[in-house]
Amino acid sequence: MRTGTYAPRPGAAPVGRMIAAQAAFETRLLLRNGEQLLLTVIIPSLLLVLFSTVDVVDTGADEPVDFLAPGVLALAVMSTAFTGQAIATGFERRYGVLKRLGASPLPRWALMASKTLAVLVTEVIQVVLLAVIALALGWSPHGNPLAVLLLLALGTAAFSGLGLLMAGTLKAEATLAAANLVFLLLLVGGGVVVPLSKFPDAVGAALGWLPISALSEGLRAILQDGAGLPLAQTGILAVWAVAALAAAGRFFRWE
Repeated sequence: MRTGTYAPRPGAAPVGRMIAAQAAFETRLLLRNGEQLLLTVIIPSLLLVLFSTVDVVDTGADEPVDFLAPGVLALAVMSTAFTGQAIATGFERRYGVLKRLGASPLPRWALMASKTLAVLVTEVIQVVLLAVIALALGWSPHGNPLAVLLLLALGTAAFSGLGLLMAGTLKAEATLAAANLVFLLLLVGGGVVVPLSKFPDAVGAALGWLPISALSEGLRAILQDGAGLPLAQTGILAVWAVAALAAAGRFFRWE
């Protein structure tokens, strides 16, 4: 027998392989959690079908689904990157999971990258599912797909930063309550199903600075109106993304 044939090779796996394995694990956790599925898949799908088929809100569009589909896509991004991630990470922090993972060979930045990849995989599933439902309801999207992807990426970065900031600074129970409350408030006042024009001028202008409003209106400008990349909404999302990620990196506590 050759020397060293069965010699052990202690040491951590390559970082790329660790990130991929952790991202796959995080994705399975997201998709197996009933509460997460309710937030990320069922609620957006039901809202899309309900408001597209029942005349509840005057959207000002010939086909309600043309107005609603971009807003529901924005809601799906928020539900996964912000609400779901904040709640899951908050309870992982409370039960010491993050502390133990932070002490493993997986670098802490790689753990955050794994969580981000899991969010992106989930969002791809959401976008495909919601697009299929919207197309079945008569949706006629327009515009540049690359511009849509850019807005979705900026929205994901902004909401992910806000979710990690909340999960890393508040107690788990407070994160659970606050994340769900913010989800409901932004669902109503973020231009998702109710046009911002329905609010008083000053209120609508203020709401337009929210990340959910910027994402909804930006996607709507492209997919409904066929416009190019909306610079105002893109700039708002970029500012939110940079500020939220910087704040999360500065104030996030692992235990």
